[in-house]
Amino acid sequence: MSKREPVLRFPEFLGMGGWEVKQLCEFGELVKGLTYRPDDIRKNGLLVLRSSNVQNSKITFRDNVYVRSDIKGANLSEPDDILICVRNGSKALIGKSALIPKELPKSTHGAFMTIFRATFPAFVYQLFQTEQYLSQVSADLGATINSINNKQLKKFKFYVPKDKGEQQKIADCLSSIDELITAQTQKLKVFKTHKKGLMQQLFPAEGKTVPKRRFPEFKGGWCNKKLKEITKINPKNSDLPKSFIYIDLESVENGILTKNNRINKKEAPSRAQRLLKKDDILYQTVRPYQKNNYFYNLNNEDYVASTGYAQIRTKQNAIFVFQYLHTENFVNKVLIRCTGTSYPAIKSTDLSEISINIPSLPEQQKIADCLSSIDELITAQTQKLKVFKVHKKGLMQQLFPSMAGVES
Repeated sequence: MSKREPVLRFPEFLGMGGWEVKQLCEFGELVKGLTYRPDDIRKNGLLVLRSSNVQNSKITFRDNVYVRSDIKGANLSEPDDILICVRNGSKALIGKSALIPKELPKSTHGAFMTIFRATFPAFVYQLFQTEQYLSQVSADLGATINSINNKQLKKFKFYVPKDKGEQQKIADCLSSIDELITAQTQKLKVFKTHKKGLMQQLFPAEGKTVPKRRFPEFKGGWCNKKLKEITKINPKNSDLPKSFIYIDLESVENGILTKNNRINKKEAPSRAQRLLKKDDILYQTVRPYQKNNYFYNLNNEDYVASTGYAQIRTKQNAIFVFQYLHTENFVNKVLIRCTGTSYPAIKSTDLSEISINIPSLPEQQKIADCLSSIDELITAQTQKLKVFKVHKKGLMQQLFPSMAGVES
């Protein structure tokens, strides 16, 4: 086998020769998942780890399933096992992995998952984050339908250092960055949770006309208005500019425009119809439960959005209205009006009939300022987290040699 060295190497290992190609099976063994029936499921019992328990390369407990504790065929998880999604309806989830923590309750894993039990899990876990691993997952998906072939998985190849000390050094380095990413992710979660709780108090609950918490200078009830009474939805637009930034349903993430896809008018799809002005709001009407995909236009850029969004223009405080559209109360009203199964959507005419409560313009401004200040913290924290992730990705590209040219 050929040998290669990484671009970046710790000083004490310089001159120790190139890394060798190893197959995954040389680092441990695969442990198959449990096949269970609906009548095996219990409210409590043995936790079955599934793809929904893997979020951002960490084990989470958002959508737990339990089976009876005496079920046969369950291979119990162990601390530092690496949980891998090997089959799923979503191709994007295939290959996702997470290291099982020591504090995990008694558990097994489902048949669409597998466990890799490694002799040096901290290092192997980092191998599962490399481009070398992801490219081999992608190649294996070409031969199967939304699954990794376990037999092939064991044959995945990686350049690795022969010296265990170098493996440990790499694992320690990357694990320290993972700890920073975890801490920053938790901080972001705290900001979002704080905002969610604040919104529940700053906006009236269902059936109420005033919120639980109010700035002391404001008194009296809020007015109940239908959205069509205080906004224009999909206002008539003038001709589109010769070129513009096109906003489709994949362009916005967490309220931030992540794709600046400038196109010519002649190349634009027929659904590019919503020409935005400053302070216009985009509300996703297709799959509106993805509420982080709403967008507020702060500037005078030439933005044109897809008809998958409703374009909302108001003479009220636009940021206040934008924030109101994110409340659970409003979202629930939208969801019960959605039609369709594969692509649930709400019609703009139905959206316009939904009522909201609004205070005076000065109170709207005060609420908008309060929530916008938290949004700024969330945006800054999101950017900080992104920097850490980009840093780790770049570091890994230098710490691990490329597999290009190695026969599969």
